[in-house]
Amino acid sequence: MRSSPEPPTAESSSLLERAFHDALLAPADTDDGVEADDTRTRLLDAAYEQFCRTGIQRSSMEEIARRAKLSRITLYRKFATKDVLVDEVILREFRRYFLQFLEDIAQAETVADRVVAGFVSALRAIRTNRLIGNLLETEPALFAGAIGGDEGRMLAAVRRFVAGQLHREQHAGTISADLNTDLVAEMLVRISASFLTTPSHVVDLDDEDALVSIARQFLVPMVCPTDHSTR
Repeated sequence: MRSSPEPPTAESSSLLERAFHDALLAPADTDDGVEADDTRTRLLDAAYEQFCRTGIQRSSMEEIARRAKLSRITLYRKFATKDVLVDEVILREFRRYFLQFLEDIAQAETVADRVVAGFVSALRAIRTNRLIGNLLETEPALFAGAIGGDEGRMLAAVRRFVAGQLHREQHAGTISADLNTDLVAEMLVRISASFLTTPSHVVDLDDEDALVSIARQFLVPMVCPTDHSTR
């Protein structure tokens, strides 16, 4: 069941936190939690494609407007600056990531299955997203700045998200009430992040069977002891 978190404040929010909040509260009649706007969507699609092709720093507003087949005036009416447009494109991708994550774990029947599904879903979503994958590889500083800087805010936002999922499991009685959910969430997130940011010569991240095996062997035991793993 989804909770209704407090909206992130302007002082503490990052794009990742905003995306998570939007995904949890996304109503059925909106596009990824954002009120439908055909022109806005068209511009975001064009910006996404342009950023994927030439990178964010080398993409101009003129090129994006041209790709969308709209005027620069229209583009600037919707997005006052390039920085605003970049934020909104990345926000949309993370919002989609969280929505897919929540959908994937909702289909799992047990706690163990949800841990596995979440791990695989997270790695798959980032690695298969053209924009986020390109940013991680070619513009990591820009990527880090766009989602809240390099002071651990991105990991903290994801950790809060995962901890929230573990809290719900505790409330449902499917994992121990004594589990330190913040610490376990921290470990899960840092393991996932390390795979994404540091190449592995042992684990093939494109082999989902291998990821499932790793999650069951190393991650599930952190979340649930044997007597809880089949719930």
